[in-house]
Amino acid sequence: MKKKIVNAKIVSNKRIAEDHYEMDLKTAALAKNSLPGQFVNVKLDEKATDPLLRIPLGIHKIKKEGISLLYKVVGEGTDLLRNKKKGDQISLLGPLGKGFDIKKENEAFVIAGGHGIAPLYALTKELKKNKIDTIFFIGAGKEKHIFCADKIRKMGAKVYIATEDGSLGFKGYVTDVLEKYLERNKLQVPRVTIYACGPKPMLKAVAQIAETKKIEGQVSMDEYMACGIGACMGCAIKTKDGYKLCCKDGPVFDIKEIVW
Repeated sequence: MKKKIVNAKIVSNKRIAEDHYEMDLKTAALAKNSLPGQFVNVKLDEKATDPLLRIPLGIHKIKKEGISLLYKVVGEGTDLLRNKKKGDQISLLGPLGKGFDIKKENEAFVIAGGHGIAPLYALTKELKKNKIDTIFFIGAGKEKHIFCADKIRKMGAKVYIATEDGSLGFKGYVTDVLEKYLERNKLQVPRVTIYACGPKPMLKAVAQIAETKKIEGQVSMDEYMACGIGACMGCAIKTKDGYKLCCKDGPVFDIKEIVW
């Protein structure tokens, strides 16, 4: 589907964790044509000019009649978004970007750091739909910032949790848990694919692990994609083939492609 502007109806907009909200939207076009890893640009008010730009949000869930967006309240735009009510109409530009390329023959290691879990829920659902064994690693600063774990378990994925303060699961970084898992388990490396989204330092650490263990992988880069269509050039990242745009060439990239 080519990107286009669609008007979606808000089905629900609820708080699911500290500063985090999930918005369910009814939109047949995006339900039918969106892929895990893609995103939409959200216009808060068609008549307003503040904020001027749309807000880029990763597609969290893909359902029969619509999609869900998972967002963190970090500024004026997302603060306005959380005040939207059931029945309100909202303008979306999408689906945008390049999604995950699922390797159907491989076991999947999915690594989420904090809010990075947003696009990985839809990915996990697709992995399980394709009967792919999935190990899910979730990391955050504290227990209050861990969410979706139970829902991911219900999909049939094994879940390992790490918090930096030790309030839930392993005390430390999610990449520590990943390394310990790899040390304990003998893997058929050509049959494993890593999928990751989270803060850049976490993704860099995942890339180093993948390089050391010779594991294939894909990462969703969390750069601010202001225009969403490659016009503003504000989301450029350095790759081995030169600079590329997250909104147009990504946000999903091969893990070996990024210059960290």
